[in-house]
Amino acid sequence: MDKIQIRQAGKSSYNKKIVMKKIEGFWNNVPTIKNVQFKEKGKMQIDLADKRSIIVPVSAFPSIKKLSTKDRKHWYLLGNGITFEHSNEVIHIEQILGNFQNYSHEQQL
Repeated sequence: MDKIQIRQAGKSSYNKKIVMKKIEGFWNNVPTIKNVQFKEKGKMQIDLADKRSIIVPVSAFPSIKKLSTKDRKHWYLLGNGITFEHSNEVIHIEQILGNFQNYSHEQQL
C-alpha cells in the first residue's frame, strides 16, 4: 500500500497523519494462469488466478490453431505458461498479455 500524508487543517503546528491508501487495479499482481477454455470458435479464454479472464484470437497462436478441438482440451501448466499434449510449444503469459515494457504508460529514464 502507498503511504500519503494529510495535513489536518486549522492547526498552527499541524500533525502528520499517515493514511494507507489501497492501490486500485492489478498493479501488484503477478498474472498466473488458472484455466484455459475454448468456448467460442476462434477464441481462447485464459482465466487468471486473480479472477481476470483474457480472450484472445487463436489465430495469434499458430501452434494452437493447428491443434484439433479435441487436442485443445489436453493442456497443462508449464511454469507460468501453458502447453498442450500434442504440441511442443509453450505459450507464456507474456505472449498472451503482451510485453509490459512495450505498453507501459510510464517512461523509462
